[in-house]
Amino acid sequence: MHRSSVLDAYVAGSGAEKGETDDVGAAAARPVAGATPPQSPSAAGNEGLEDAQADKDELWNASAGPTQVQSIPSHAPVEPAAEAPPGPNRTGDPTPPPARRPRVLLAVTGSVAAIKTAQLATYLLAFAEVKVAVTRGARAFLEGLELPGSCLPLLDDEGEWRAWHGVGDPVLHIELRRWADVLIIAPLSANTLAKLAAGLCDNLVTCVARAWDFRKPVLLAPAMNTLMWDSPFTARHMHACAGLGMHSIGPIAKRLACGDDGTGAMAEPADIADRGRALLGA
Repeated sequence: MHRSSVLDAYVAGSGAEKGETDDVGAAAARPVAGATPPQSPSAAGNEGLEDAQADKDELWNASAGPTQVQSIPSHAPVEPAAEAPPGPNRTGDPTPPPARRPRVLLAVTGSVAAIKTAQLATYLLAFAEVKVAVTRGARAFLEGLELPGSCLPLLDDEGEWRAWHGVGDPVLHIELRRWADVLIIAPLSANTLAKLAAGLCDNLVTCVARAWDFRKPVLLAPAMNTLMWDSPFTARHMHACAGLGMHSIGPIAKRLACGDDGTGAMAEPADIADRGRALLGA
């Protein structure tokens, strides 16, 4: 029996007994000669309450016995849901996504050394993705050359204008600057060198260079006649480019395409690729 039931039953029983006691008490209220005077009502009531409380405690102890307090959950415990595994590129992902390959923008200008573009692109493809941008003068030397398919199509001025139709359309020289991790201009003609030093941007290659983020490396591989290389203009132009943080390799001395012997030939394609790789830390 629950404690509340026991108490209710006991209180009900006590009330009945109290009613019977009241009737008997009324009859016995008349004084009896030689009897002990009755106690005051308050004293009698207090004594009765103490007796009743004692009886309640005795009854409770007998019926309920020793109890142990135990917390009862209002509902079954719910196990926490398993945390979803971190997705790719999420902050704190213990397994970072695989690093992409470096991206090289190879810019080819109007020098006879452009005939080595396919060889240079092949070396670069060994460690990087490669796109090739060309000037109009470079195209004359690239006719008939077989370039690696992944480097095609060649990017030029006409392609930039064909891709743009209005405000909001992508601008090719800006997209190339964003895409590339390094800009390699090889071969770098005397004409394009002068444009770089002066900040001119009249074609796709020079527009990329003018918009370049110089937190990323630029590598120049000059190629020109010996007297053009030895010109004071060339020294000034190379100095200006170095001041912008551009790197350079070559030229080297050998028999030139014009038949002269001397310094002015573009550095070897393998050496240019190795230098570009070093600049990328690849």
